[in-house]
Amino acid sequence: MKNLEELIKSADTLKTLEEARIEIFGKKGILAAEFVKMKSVPNEEKKAFAQNLNIQKTKLTELFEQRKETLEESALEALMQKSAIDVTLFNGVNESGALHPVMETMNKIIDYFVSMNFSIQEGPMVEDDFHNFEALNLPKHHPARDMQDTFYMNDGTVLRTHTSPVQIRTMMQSKPPIRMISPGTVFRRDFDLTHTPMFHQVEGLVVDDADKVSFAHLKFILEDFLHYMFGDVEVRFRPSFFPFTEPSTEVDISCIFCKGSGCRVCSKTGWLEVLGSGMVDPNVFKAVGYENVSGYAFGLGVERFAMLLHEIPDLRSLFEGDMRLLEQFR
Repeated sequence: MKNLEELIKSADTLKTLEEARIEIFGKKGILAAEFVKMKSVPNEEKKAFAQNLNIQKTKLTELFEQRKETLEESALEALMQKSAIDVTLFNGVNESGALHPVMETMNKIIDYFVSMNFSIQEGPMVEDDFHNFEALNLPKHHPARDMQDTFYMNDGTVLRTHTSPVQIRTMMQSKPPIRMISPGTVFRRDFDLTHTPMFHQVEGLVVDDADKVSFAHLKFILEDFLHYMFGDVEVRFRPSFFPFTEPSTEVDISCIFCKGSGCRVCSKTGWLEVLGSGMVDPNVFKAVGYENVSGYAFGLGVERFAMLLHEIPDLRSLFEGDMRLLEQFR
């Protein structure tokens, strides 16, 4: 018995312990051989002999389990020590990703108008002539229909040149009051420092009874929006022309780079053009079947805002996937 206990206690690895288990408890092991001897033990002694063997087997089994648990804990501890990582060795740059500057700017714009109770509306990127041009008071001879500006399909449809068709679809599907923005991708045949064939717009539309919407409302919302985007800047409205609004205005902010004193970015004028706006032309309301209503609309290029916010000189760099640029927005 003592020799068997020492055999278990002396096992210093799980492998040697397993060898001891086979030697003691196996089918051809020491205990099995002892139980075979019962055949030659006198009947009156068999009970005591069997009880003694079972007691020894129980003690040896308990001792084996204890030793096994100890060796398993030691093996686990050794493995953990071997695979331990010194976290102080890793203090490099965090390689987490970030939103693209255009999407980041788009989200910031959307957040403002959602907070002002504007809904978000979407529409198809491939449009028909009515929604993209005619309903927006763009006659057949208007320059915006020129092949140099618009991507025409063989079936007469076009890649939308603005998100204004979403406004038309929304007005034709619902009744005033309407308070919406239509963010999305648009397409034009142009490519230079400040233009790309594909870019993003956010256009807004508010329509209600004729006595509930005025130019003063448009002026307030745009001034508040531009202060939200660019901080403490001056805002001015200049008369302009858009087929779908009358009166129409272009909106400028004081140059955020030179603070209005004049620099290369603002062409020495002290002002930067940022968006167009105006009161919705009556012909647009006529095209969608609206009567006795008033409304205002506005539109802006998201890339233009991203360039100004992040001082990016070339619009095309936003679409080139250059990691040296994109890593700056991590």
